Amino acid sequence: MARILLIEDSPTETAVMTQLLERNGHEVIASASAEDGIAACRREKPDLVLMDVILPGMNGFRPPAP
Repeated sequence: MARILLIEDSPTETAVMTQLLERNGHEVIASASAEDGIAACRREKPDLVLMDVILPGMNGFRPPAP
């Protein structure tokens, strides 16, 4: 199935989403901060990114620097 990058700062939400996605055959790459998530996205090239909108240090509305 798909490789999914999950960017979420809540450990509980990360665990729930990861379990749900993996149970349905997806590979999940989890990141707890926007900065780490951007790096993981560039490195891992996921098929889909699921990102919390409100994260420490950066929100989901601001695009990353090139």
